[in-house]
Amino acid sequence: VQLVESGGGLVQPGGSLRLSCAASGFTFSGYAMSWFRQAPGKERELVATISSTGDSSDYASSVKGRFTISRDNAENTGYLQMNSLKPEDTAVYYCKVVVRYIARWGQGTLVTVSS
Repeated sequence: VQLVESGGGLVQPGGSLRLSCAASGFTFSGYAMSWFRQAPGKERELVATISSTGDSSDYASSVKGRFTISRDNAENTGYLQMNSLKPEDTAVYYCKVVVRYIARWGQGTLVTVSS
């Protein structure tokens, strides 16, 4: 089981980024997927979750209306589209899938929102 995030970087406030999470080693389409983030000195927090089929999703109140979670099961990839970014969105972003009751995490990708 492997999850690999990409797409992070430095962006100005108000800008956009799209993160990707490439999955391998398991049947990606069979599991819900989540994005978490961890800012310096803070606990890791849930950002968004999407069902295995992609037909339902949920968001933290802090990102609702600005972030969109999606997935392409044919490509074994999940996404997090982030718009209207704020400095407080600065964090390492991780994707997570619980496979056979074991939480699997990627290595994370750093998003820095700064002018």
